[in-house]
Amino acid sequence: MGFFEHGRLAPHGRPWALALCVLAAALMAMPAGRAAAQGAVKSVYKDWQIRCDNPPGAKSEQCALIQSVTSEDRANIGLTVIVLKTADQKSKLMRVVAPLGVLLPSGLGLKIDQTDIGRAGFVRCLPSGCIAEVVMDDELLKKLRNGKTATFIIFQTPEEGIGFPVSLAGFGDGYDKLP
Repeated sequence: MGFFEHGRLAPHGRPWALALCVLAAALMAMPAGRAAAQGAVKSVYKDWQIRCDNPPGAKSEQCALIQSVTSEDRANIGLTVIVLKTADQKSKLMRVVAPLGVLLPSGLGLKIDQTDIGRAGFVRCLPSGCIAEVVMDDELLKKLRNGKTATFIIFQTPEEGIGFPVSLAGFGDGYDKLP
């Protein structure tokens, strides 16, 4: 079983989940490579940023730990990783926004350093990209804190995977500072 296969999909229908979805939707309103441009940068932790926004209908400011990257060999293809804590602090969510055109049945792969963590299914597609979303468990969080590089892999055909290396430098510090 892989990293997303261990996790549960984020619960829907709860008030705090709605506010986080509104923030994520605002962050994802731009193409994946520009998604992090939404919201105000509150702080920077090496390669990660905490961005906050007041989504419509939210009672307070919502924040997320974000990093956007582009493919090393295809500058027009980007990916954004968004990490959130739920308002009740009971769940940790990771949303990965991949470009349109991904092969949905193949899901999103993840390697941390050289270890294959598994694959996640895509939960929905918006005009700005397709989203894989999971509730992170303590084991995945520990691997992200201790790793150097997380490589997210999308597929455009069953045989063609495109890897997006995401630096984990600053991830732990940034995660700890998320409100």
